[in-house]
Amino acid sequence: MTEVPVQPLDALGSPVRRTILDTLANLPALASADAPNRSTGLTAAELAERLNLHVTTVRHHLDRLVHADLVQTHSERTGVGRPRHRFTAHPGHLTEVKAPSAYKLLAKVLADALSSDAPSASEAGRRWALRNAHQLIGEHASTDPARTPGRWLSKIGTLVDLLDTWGYEPTVTTTDSGRTADLCLHRCPLRELAADQPSVACGVHRGVIEGTLEALGESGATVRLAPFVRPDLCVASLTTANSFSDRSPSERPTR
Repeated sequence: MTEVPVQPLDALGSPVRRTILDTLANLPALASADAPNRSTGLTAAELAERLNLHVTTVRHHLDRLVHADLVQTHSERTGVGRPRHRFTAHPGHLTEVKAPSAYKLLAKVLADALSSDAPSASEAGRRWALRNAHQLIGEHASTDPARTPGRWLSKIGTLVDLLDTWGYEPTVTTTDSGRTADLCLHRCPLRELAADQPSVACGVHRGVIEGTLEALGESGATVRLAPFVRPDLCVASLTTANSFSDRSPSERPTR
């Protein structure tokens, strides 16, 4: 019997699978020799421990993600016995099917946001993001204010994942000692509407970013949106209101 391939967007219909993929994708690019990174990935047991789930449940969802080409697996031998299977994030062919669905999703966001009684498009977007925070950022996202550049960038990573899902193809650079993240947003799915009615499309967009950051514990963050820096590029500059002078205990240098 021929196995029917799992479609990427169908596989991401489960919040648990989205959380698993987000966890793998947001591992550090580089880490110490004994710490997992984006290239080495995690085992099912390690994922289960991080997400507080049963390992059998995690294996089931990993199997779906592997068949959808969103996660790859490789074996690791650590000594005598069976090799361990490690899993890494792999976007696969998701980008090939993302754009039409992203347009529909973003159009729904606009419609839902603007159906409220908010005094402005930006406020409508902010309220919408706060109402849908659980769906947007997941239940495992940190909501404590960032006190280090790494924690702030981790929150930006959550936002980048959301914008990427909506088809913006974002890239990130940081300035101001890590306090400001500049998001280059390529190929806005609603660029025609944004060109005709920037106060509506761009206003809701800025508000959604503000609301998402607020849900992540960054209510004082400053959001500046520069539309159409180039015909296919907008830039969002996000600056945290927090000081990075204090380090968390785990990040303080040891003697």
